Amino acid sequence: MSEIKMVMENHGMSVDYRHIMLLAAQMTHTGEVLGITRYGLSKMKQSILNLASFEKTADHLFDAAYYGQTDKINGVSENIIMGMPAPIGTEIFKLLHKPLHVDENPQSEPLLFETAIAE
Repeated sequence: MSEIKMVMENHGMSVDYRHIMLLAAQMTHTGEVLGITRYGLSKMKQSILNLASFEKTADHLFDAAYYGQTDKINGVSENIIMGMPAPIGTEIFKLLHKPLHVDENPQSEPLLFETAIAE
């Protein structure tokens, strides 16, 4: 993390330390240090769209089409490419609901303004 911070500062960039921590966590989550390069990313994730978003877009997409690969579109980059909400924050939750018995012919209730007003 100190090396990343030093490189950024030498280029005149100020980056919040929490972002550097996230980057370091991503680089080391497999147990070895992987660079944020096309080689490191290919070892981190098997997402075609994620790889294509970084470098050699046409090559990754051509290979995926040729070999019939699919992408589950789980990550942030993939969802941005597809124009879908990313699975982060409130978009990560999915509501599972088992409905009670649904009556196919429900009784209609009179609306409030249709009932006679008692005086």
